[in-house]
Amino acid sequence: MPFTKGDPNIWRNGRPKGAANKISEELREGFAQLLDNNMDQFEQWIARVAEKDPAKAMELYIKVSERFIPTLARQEITGADGKDLKFEFRFGQKFTDDTQE
Repeated sequence: MPFTKGDPNIWRNGRPKGAANKISEELREGFAQLLDNNMDQFEQWIARVAEKDPAKAMELYIKVSERFIPTLARQEITGADGKDLKFEFRFGQKFTDDTQE
């Protein structure tokens, strides 16, 4: 059946919205099992990289972790009624909260 632009039936038999891609899920599970089965070797490899370049080792570790831990979305924090929060930083002095009574 040829593709027709705007045809609402084109997606009827497709993957439901929000459902995981089956192949991607299988790859993710396979990679997790591979990593789990080789954790000792992975830790040694990261340690060898860290000896020469700790920043690179951390970057690699983060990249691997992103496969299993979803990246958090940015959140905007506001004060009461959506107003800007006001912070004042003073180095070398004790912080006190003057807003509480």
